[in-house]
Amino acid sequence: MNEQQDVTTRESERTEGPARTGESETRSEFFLAPDVDIYEDSEGIHVWADMPGVSRDHLDIQVNKDALTIEGEARIDMAEDMEALYADVRTTRFRRSFALSAELDTDKIDARLKDGVLNLRIPRRAEAKPRKIEVSVG
Repeated sequence: MNEQQDVTTRESERTEGPARTGESETRSEFFLAPDVDIYEDSEGIHVWADMPGVSRDHLDIQVNKDALTIEGEARIDMAEDMEALYADVRTTRFRRSFALSAELDTDKIDARLKDGVLNLRIPRRAEAKPRKIEVSVG
């Protein structure tokens, strides 16, 4: 089960886990919780997650009802004819989950990955955006 946080909560744990990778598996895996910055403006929410070494192919972003889950795996690929003599880290797995407000339009999430930083833009639903009311005289 993923630990969830409200998108306005700034505190985080450094690791999540153990987490089961499947119902029938008994093996546990540990995930790092990526550092995130979350900003809100009149248009919606912006989430920046630090995921160094994660490529687009090893990134998974899912929305299920009111929960956003970000998972990624940083892999160090080696040539076939090479073997690591020593490695502190072979792969790093990231996972972070957030509870989303009903006022956000999850069908229009925009995700971009550049230089190990994931940028998510989650817009507000049109009816939830602030609007200015014109006042007429007379």
